[in-house]
Amino acid sequence: MRVESEDQRPESDHALGRLLTRPFAVIGRAAISWVNHLGAASIFLLLAVLKILRPKQLPKIVQQIYYIGARSTMIITLVGLFTGMVLGLQSYHALVKFGAEGALGILVALSLVRELGPVLTAIMIAARAGSAITAEIGIQRISEQIDALDTMRIDPLRYLISPRIAASIISFPLLTALFDLVGIIGGYISGVLLLGANAGTYFHRVQASMEMKDVTEGFIKAIVFAVIVSTVCCYQGYFAHMRTDSHGAKAVGLSTTSAVVLSCVLICVADYVVTSLLI
Repeated sequence: MRVESEDQRPESDHALGRLLTRPFAVIGRAAISWVNHLGAASIFLLLAVLKILRPKQLPKIVQQIYYIGARSTMIITLVGLFTGMVLGLQSYHALVKFGAEGALGILVALSLVRELGPVLTAIMIAARAGSAITAEIGIQRISEQIDALDTMRIDPLRYLISPRIAASIISFPLLTALFDLVGIIGGYISGVLLLGANAGTYFHRVQASMEMKDVTEGFIKAIVFAVIVSTVCCYQGYFAHMRTDSHGAKAVGLSTTSAVVLSCVLICVADYVVTSLLI
């Protein structure tokens, strides 16, 4: 019996060691998978960007600008208006406590131009256009339309991905500017027209305190968010057929969900990184 117990002891120690190291193994596999996807997405973006300036790209870019940018105007306008109104309402009641209601204009403007404008615009576009881009490319992948493009010697990256990335880089700053403008008007409506703040002071503080640096910072963030959203959404749709958790139509649905969620998370992370670099 003593010999058998001694033979069984190494096996039990080995099992205990595997049990203790299992959490680290799970974390390691997740980290390796994340690094692999990050590298693949970076190469995917680089190849797509290099093909933006190829001939006959302009009509497709204009078409995507209409789809991503122009058709998002209404939702951006509504969200910007009510964001500005809520911001003006909350800021006015907070500033009145300190007798500083004259600073309402600059508070609303800086909050929108530096932070809320680029971030909320990117999230709204990711929810509206980004999800549609992922679903569209994913359906083309599982229905073998992308394979057909390869068969016809048409580069799928040049035909499908590059115009969407270029259109996003153009559309995001323009929609961010629209969001900022409508948001400032919304702050005027709630702060001046509804609560009685001075209209001249409101616009004077906006004009006197805003600097070109603030506007530039917002546009830089918009461009960074455009690259993130377009890359994530196109990448998720393009490789929907390679998912290990599902296949077919369900893979497209999961890829669309992953694209929107990951885009929103990366927007928040990139917002902090860019702010820390530019502040």
